[in-house]
Amino acid sequence: MKILYLNGADVEGGAAKAATRLLQGVNEHGADARLYVQRKYSDLPLVDGPRSLLGKTLGFARPTIEQLLFGISPKKVNGPFSAAFLPDGLSVQVCSMNPDIVHLHWVARMMRLETLRRLTVPIVWTLHDSWAFTGGCYLPGDCTRYRESCGACPVLGSARENDLSHWVWGRKEKAWHGLNLTIIAPSRWMAACARASSLLHNVSIEVIPNGVDVQRYKPVEKYAARERFSLPHDKKLILFGAKSATLDRNKGFHLYTEALRELTAIIKNDLVELVFFGSVEPDKLSNLGFKSHYLGWQNDDSTLSQLYSAADVFVLPSIQESLGYTVMEAMACGTPSVAFCQGGVPDLIDHQQNGYLAKPYEPSDLAQGIAWVLESDDRRKKLSFQARCKVKQEFALERIADRHLALYRDIMQ
Repeated sequence: MKILYLNGADVEGGAAKAATRLLQGVNEHGADARLYVQRKYSDLPLVDGPRSLLGKTLGFARPTIEQLLFGISPKKVNGPFSAAFLPDGLSVQVCSMNPDIVHLHWVARMMRLETLRRLTVPIVWTLHDSWAFTGGCYLPGDCTRYRESCGACPVLGSARENDLSHWVWGRKEKAWHGLNLTIIAPSRWMAACARASSLLHNVSIEVIPNGVDVQRYKPVEKYAARERFSLPHDKKLILFGAKSATLDRNKGFHLYTEALRELTAIIKNDLVELVFFGSVEPDKLSNLGFKSHYLGWQNDDSTLSQLYSAADVFVLPSIQESLGYTVMEAMACGTPSVAFCQGGVPDLIDHQQNGYLAKPYEPSDLAQGIAWVLESDDRRKKLSFQARCKVKQEFALERIADRHLALYRDIMQ
């Protein structure tokens, strides 16, 4: 059975991690799988990408060209948006690889959406965000217009019913119609959103979470982990980080800073220090009420495993997450997490059993949750044990790969 995975990149973001880990997992279980990406960074032998200079250049420039074409810029929109309009050569590439199944991951800026109709094999699509069932936005927030036909899009700041989002929705309605398509939602919440949408309500939808390699992401002795990053041994460490953690509003850095201000009234600031990892250092890191350490962007599995293990608690203040990859990784390393009860996060965190789910989007409750985890060493040890157990039982890569293979076999029957 030949599986071809498609994703925008191979090492950039949660979708890339999901795709590359799944690729390795299913191949270890007897499948013949490859990953084709628009932007190739790694030297992984099972990952292909554009080989010509022109193809590589277009792979990097394509998203920018489309944004310019439609006048979409960060200053004009309230979040990421893709019309997926520019032509691509994916159907030819897919045909040349002759797969039995094409499995899409994050492809919003990789393909023209009409390309799916040219694929003659069954399609599986893992939803890493909401783009597949909206008129172009990735994160609809409180907007539920995707249940009808989009238009008057709040992400575009539009009041017109017949706007760009409605046009993209109409193209998707035609392109998705009659496809041999199976949707994988990584969380119950994402599955419910897809089932309620006008574009995917008639499509088969399975809930299979993303997986994590629990042999790579595992507890590391805390003293050694802190030595690795020159972090103090006599402080409670609060960890926060993600790609574009301080720049992407959805990651909730503004809510985290409010929570830290609340936390200063609960915990003495000489007992706690903050640890950050992300792509850009925030301007006012020293004004958060606690001494802070900024470690820059980290993406290596071994490094991340040590970083999670060095912390006493991991905080995810995101506004909307399909599941929460960093929480899964932290829990695999035995580090309890505190997050808002939103999106797919409740599939990972069991409130006050292996972490803390704060009321959305109340910084004061986020602060209370952080304090609750930190105030008792015995409690934190129990949370740590339960967090690791939860991930091993439900999210271990081997188990997730098996579930995907079973789905592929069902589709091929």
